[in-house]
Amino acid sequence: MKRLYLLLPLMVLLAITSFGQSYEGTVEFDKKKQQAFVIDYSYSPEAVENAIVQKIEKMGYTSKTEKGLFNKNKGFIVFKNAVISDIDPVQHDYMLKIEKKSRKSDDETTLYLLIMSDDQNQLPAMKTDEVARAKYFLNNLLPEIEEAKLELEIKGNEESIVKSEKKYKDLQDEKADLEKKLKKNAEDIDKQAKQIEVQRGSLDALKGKRKSSVVPASTPSSSN
Repeated sequence: MKRLYLLLPLMVLLAITSFGQSYEGTVEFDKKKQQAFVIDYSYSPEAVENAIVQKIEKMGYTSKTEKGLFNKNKGFIVFKNAVISDIDPVQHDYMLKIEKKSRKSDDETTLYLLIMSDDQNQLPAMKTDEVARAKYFLNNLLPEIEEAKLELEIKGNEESIVKSEKKYKDLQDEKADLEKKLKKNAEDIDKQAKQIEVQRGSLDALKGKRKSSVVPASTPSSSN
């Protein structure tokens, strides 16, 4: 038991440091496993995607999200013929796949990076320093991810305010409609009361025209 308590801090430390440190793994591409650079982030997939896509787009390249049932690149964000000088001064196709690491958490993301040229995976042939540069590129993406996360939070708050303002306006409009209906209702009540008063006056006038009831004369009694 004492040994377990001693190991717990180390296990926690390893769990923390495992996020944000890239490693070599595999990802399925074109119906087969491909060697790829992999990294786990403690951020949402949207924040991670926005960060790395915007970083590469700022270099002058346009991303393309591949879809389609028979598209071998399906599920990947592709930057074709791009030069990322932090990794390699030579043109490559950089292919990104970003997905949730766990269904239970929205803030755990795995990013896969494939580097292709002429449909050939470049990782197996990369030199040690090239591999290190690719890993360094992914490891140092955290500032951009933090910024992307902040922008998403700002956007979320702005959207919440827009929704709240719309609801506020809808309630104001509803209040105005109710006040209009109440005013009309009050006018209708007053109009109806006056109509009843006129009708009662007419009824009383009609009743006043009734002839007084005549008491029939008594029949004389016959004498014996």
